[in-house]
Amino acid sequence: MKKILLFALVSLQAFAQDADKKKVLARIQQQESHYSAIAQKIWNFAEVGYKEKQSSALLQETLKQAGFTIETGVAGIPTAFVATYGQGKPVIGIMAEYDALPGLSQDSIPTKRSLGGASGHACGHHLFGTGSSAAAIAVKEWLKETGGKGTIKLYGCPAEEGGSGKVYMVREGLFNDADVMLHWHPSDANSVSTGSSLANKTGKFRFYGLSSHAAASPERGRSALDAVEAMDFMANMMREHVPSSTRIHYVITNGGKAPNIVPDYAEVYYYVRSPQRDIVMDVWNRLEKAAEGAALGTGTRYELEVIGGVYEILPNEKLAAMMSSNLANVGGYTLNPTELAFAKQIQQTPGMLQTDLASTSSVVPGRPDPSGGGSTDVGDVSWVVPTIGLGTATWVPGTTAHSWQAVAAGGTSIGKKGMMVAAKTIAGTAMDLFKNPALIDAAKAEWSKRKGAEFKYKALLGDRKPALNYRD
Repeated sequence: MKKILLFALVSLQAFAQDADKKKVLARIQQQESHYSAIAQKIWNFAEVGYKEKQSSALLQETLKQAGFTIETGVAGIPTAFVATYGQGKPVIGIMAEYDALPGLSQDSIPTKRSLGGASGHACGHHLFGTGSSAAAIAVKEWLKETGGKGTIKLYGCPAEEGGSGKVYMVREGLFNDADVMLHWHPSDANSVSTGSSLANKTGKFRFYGLSSHAAASPERGRSALDAVEAMDFMANMMREHVPSSTRIHYVITNGGKAPNIVPDYAEVYYYVRSPQRDIVMDVWNRLEKAAEGAALGTGTRYELEVIGGVYEILPNEKLAAMMSSNLANVGGYTLNPTELAFAKQIQQTPGMLQTDLASTSSVVPGRPDPSGGGSTDVGDVSWVVPTIGLGTATWVPGTTAHSWQAVAAGGTSIGKKGMMVAAKTIAGTAMDLFKNPALIDAAKAEWSKRKGAEFKYKALLGDRKPALNYRD
């Protein structure tokens, strides 16, 4: 009977209507210009994974000024931190990201034009980190004003884009005292993440051969590039013989310096993804065999540096229902005439879907793709703490992540409006958890059942130290 009542309360949005919450959400909205300025600074910094010195410092200072205590340089990562306010249980955590992507510098205009930098926020993490901080600060103020019990934590998580920053934080036990973890991600729609994600493993295969003159004495050389191409050929043949939901990506990051020199060094960077991490590991082991065969066949040798590896997200329906209630209460936003003109121009550019621009004002129930199409180190967190997240419309509807169009919109008021939707939704969800311990208990019960009694966390990237220079 208690469970029935709990679900009824959630479905009727009873928690989303109280006066305290309305006051907190209004306060967040009043500070839109303040948080927009912070997000814009991080957008301008555009620092890649593990290099986010200015971005991390800005968020830490913002939280410190708001009354949080800061532990910085956690898990052996200079740009990782944990900001804490309060004491005792429950402990509600909010994740923040702030790394940019290489090669995607872009101005905040509806045509493709680089700002001259090397990187850009094509996944909107400048908004992610700022919006999460806004939510944490709002909840902190509410706890202080009401004398509420418990602890709110903001986890500064670097290098989500391929660096697996949260994995090292999980491995260090930094999330062990949290009861629930909350997160969000920029998107082109407003929706709670009811599904999972793709597990992945990544690494750089480095081949070593023997240089020689490519015309006068090629027989005296052993081409490391030949080895890379042989490995790539075998990987491409493998695609037919893996589950259809598996993805194999690679880029040749070093193929030699000049055509008239037999390359004595070459490097290829691989990703393997699947909805199930056991499939990832099976395909990865086969990929290592391909590298071994390529080296044998070309008279070279190879070394492997595992760069990253993440679990698939463990869903939680109880938390999803609660966050969905809060997102519905917050709602979306309407594009003003300037934003609408920008959005219409963006939608005419290559690679865009012609989606209804009015959809920024609506909330989408759930997510159509059960695996989300991408990978995130949030997955590892979700296997050690019950976790839930959402996406909000920070980009023009029809925009894909990792595109110049995402960078452009993220630097405008469109991105900032979506960020505020996320901040308010996360704050409201955290308030519900502090007020109603039974919700936490229900989420933990589902989480325990899903992961199984025999589960023991083991990082897919092994015991390596953080790959602080993986973007070099």
